[in-house]
Amino acid sequence: MSDPVTLQQLLDDAAFLSFEHQLHLADQLGEHSWDVDLERGRFAFRAAASGAGPLLAQAPSGELVAHRVHLLGTAAPGPRSWLWSWANPSGFGEDTTDLARWLRDFGDRFAVPELVRAEVPFAELPLSEPDAGHAVGAVIDVAKAASQRWWSYNGDAGGGTRAAFLLEHPAFELPAPDGLRVARVLTERLFAGGIADHRRAVAAYASGRGLQQRWEPGHTGARLTAHGVDLRVRFDEQGRIGGVQGQASPA
Repeated sequence: MSDPVTLQQLLDDAAFLSFEHQLHLADQLGEHSWDVDLERGRFAFRAAASGAGPLLAQAPSGELVAHRVHLLGTAAPGPRSWLWSWANPSGFGEDTTDLARWLRDFGDRFAVPELVRAEVPFAELPLSEPDAGHAVGAVIDVAKAASQRWWSYNGDAGGGTRAAFLLEHPAFELPAPDGLRVARVLTERLFAGGIADHRRAVAAYASGRGLQQRWEPGHTGARLTAHGVDLRVRFDEQGRIGGVQGQASPA
């Protein structure tokens, strides 16, 4: 067995990079609808009558179909629990549950019991609020950090149940990092809370975005640089982000 990893560590690893992907996808899709056919392994976004983002506005017939769709599972308010797709009695196909099963193996290898158990009560997940929406968000971020697949969607499955998907399509890729965007990601994501180790979260984000990291003695600050990015992240005595300062010139 490899060295253990906690669910909270995976959440910290995903915090900023997941948030940036969410921002980018929202900007690109704009107003939209979606539908999924799990028997065919098909997930599609469709442009709304008005307000479609550039990705859908340029798509043929106003529709964009994901190259791959991975159903992670569902969070239901009735039992107040998360259910992995490979354990769902509906019996989804292997092509749509293969990533969830890979995560089960990851959980077994790194001693993350929440990834191995078929069903996990909301009360046993690190949630700010024990409901279906927050449960789906947490599991999606854990799955992103473990698999390094960063495009997600969660949708209404009826009756208050939320379904979680990871999607693959080359059109979703992030552009090169930009100083203003990086500063926005680091500051806005803090308001959502849920980050236990801010230094770990910043380091994981910088690594994921290809930013050079220069840490100050005692880890009181970190300078993040790349073409068009030159920022200093300051940490307070409790190790929390205390400010983001620096040059944010366009790339």
